[in-house]
Amino acid sequence: MSDPDHRDADEGIDRFSVQSVYAELLSRAPENDMRPRLEPVRMAVDILGEPQRSAPVIHLTGTNGKTSVARMIEAGLMAHDLRVGRYTSPHLSSVTERICIDGRPVADETFVRIWDEIRPHLGLIDQRLEEQGERPLTYFELLTVLAFAVFADEPVDVMVLEVGLGGVWDATNVADGSVSVVTPISLDHTELLGDDERDIAEEKSGIIKSDGFLISAAQVPEAADVLLEAARRAQVPYRFEGVEFGVESRVPGVGGQQVTVQGIAGRYPDLLLPLHGAHQAENLALAVAALEAFIGGGEQELTPENLQLACEHMTSPGRLEVLRTAPSIIVDAAHNPAGAEASAQALKESFGLSSLVLVVGILQEKDAREILTTLHREYDGLVEDVCFTRSTSPRAIPPGELAELALDVGFREEDLHITERLDEAIDWAVGRSDDADVGLAGGVLITGSITLVGEARTLLGAEEDGGREFGAGDADASGPRRGVG
Repeated sequence: MSDPDHRDADEGIDRFSVQSVYAELLSRAPENDMRPRLEPVRMAVDILGEPQRSAPVIHLTGTNGKTSVARMIEAGLMAHDLRVGRYTSPHLSSVTERICIDGRPVADETFVRIWDEIRPHLGLIDQRLEEQGERPLTYFELLTVLAFAVFADEPVDVMVLEVGLGGVWDATNVADGSVSVVTPISLDHTELLGDDERDIAEEKSGIIKSDGFLISAAQVPEAADVLLEAARRAQVPYRFEGVEFGVESRVPGVGGQQVTVQGIAGRYPDLLLPLHGAHQAENLALAVAALEAFIGGGEQELTPENLQLACEHMTSPGRLEVLRTAPSIIVDAAHNPAGAEASAQALKESFGLSSLVLVVGILQEKDAREILTTLHREYDGLVEDVCFTRSTSPRAIPPGELAELALDVGFREEDLHITERLDEAIDWAVGRSDDADVGLAGGVLITGSITLVGEARTLLGAEEDGGREFGAGDADASGPRRGVG
C-alpha cells in the first residue's frame, strides 16, 4: 500500500490512495456479516500496542440515534476544550467520515499513512487466523483497528465509539467504556441480535464494563430490566431517561427547536438545537447526561455557556437534512420502522409541507414491509406519489419488489413509480412536486437506506459529513473554546 505510484509529490496522498485502501477493505467479509468473535480484534490491537487504551472511551450502542448522539457528545467534549476521536458507521460519502478528529473526517494522508504502517502487522494476524481455520479479519474489524491506531497517533483526549452491530461481539468492544450510552432499543437486525427487545438488549448490554457508568435512553420494560441487571452485575452507577434525566420542555422553531434539559447534575434551560423533532431533543438529553457522567462523574453541572456553544455546532447529516428548496428536497436515513416513525413526526411538525413526494430505497436485511407500513400510516393524506428506486449497493432491494410490498400494505398502484436509477427518481419526484396544485407547499423526501441517502447527497452536491467547525466566531474573552467545569 505504500506504492509510490499512489502518491503525488505536490499534493501528498491523492484521492485514489484512500479509494485503494477502501477497495482492499471491501474485499473482506462485509460489515453486515457479523460473527460472534472478538479474539481476532484483540490479537490485532495487542500486536499494535493496545491503541484502544490510549484515551478514555465513551461507548454507544442502541437501535436508533447512535450517530446523532455520538456527534452531540463530540460537540460537547470539544466545547470543553477536549480533543475528540469519533468512530461511527456507516458513512455517507467517504469512508474517512467514519474516523473523525474534532468533528472532521481524518485527513486522507493520515488515513493512508496509518494503514500503511499497520497493514503488515494485520497480515500476520490474518496468517495466524488461517492457521487456526478462521477467516481473515473482516471489513469492520480492520476499520475499527485502523480507527484505534489513528486516535492513538493523533493523539486524542477521548474516543467516542459507536458499535457497528450489537455490543458483546462488536469489534469496538475490545475497548472499555468509561461511560456506556444506550440509545432506544427496538427491533432491527433480528436475524443476528434476537427476536425481541429483551434478546437485543442482552447483546447490547455487553458494552457495560466495570469502572464505567451506564447512561440509557428510555426503554421498553423488557430492555430496561436487562440493562439494569447488567449495570448491577458490573457494579456501576446507572441513570435512565425519564427517571433521573430527560427533556423538560421543547419549542419547535425555524431551523430547529428550543429545548430545556434536566440532566443528572444540573438543569439547562432554553438550549437552541439546530435539529428537528422530539427524537433529537431526546438525543440531546442523552448526550448531556453522558457528558455529565464523563466530565464530572454525574455530580458536576456542565457550564451552560459551553453546552450552548456545543448545541450551536451540532449537526446530523442525512437526518432530515434539507438539500434544496423550491421544492424542498429532504433526505432522511430512516432505515427501520421506529426511525421512520420518529422522522415522519418530526417532518410534519417542523416543515409545514402540505404535499410530499417520496423516493424510497431499502436494503435487503431491513424490515421493508414494516418500514413501508409505517410510511403509509404516518404520511397518509400528505403523500400521493411514491417512487421506488435503489442505491448502487448490491444489498439493495429491487424497486419492483418494494412496489409489490407497497401494494400489500395499502399504497395505491396509480400512485407508484419505479426506476432503477436514483437520479431519474429524483428528477421524477421534483417534477411531480412541481405539478402539485398551486398554493400547496410541496416537497420531496428521499428516505430509506443510508446508502441511498448518501448517494442522493452526492448527486445533489451536499458537502461531505464534516460537521461544523469550532472557529474564531465562537471566541469570547477566554478564547474559542472554554475549559471544563
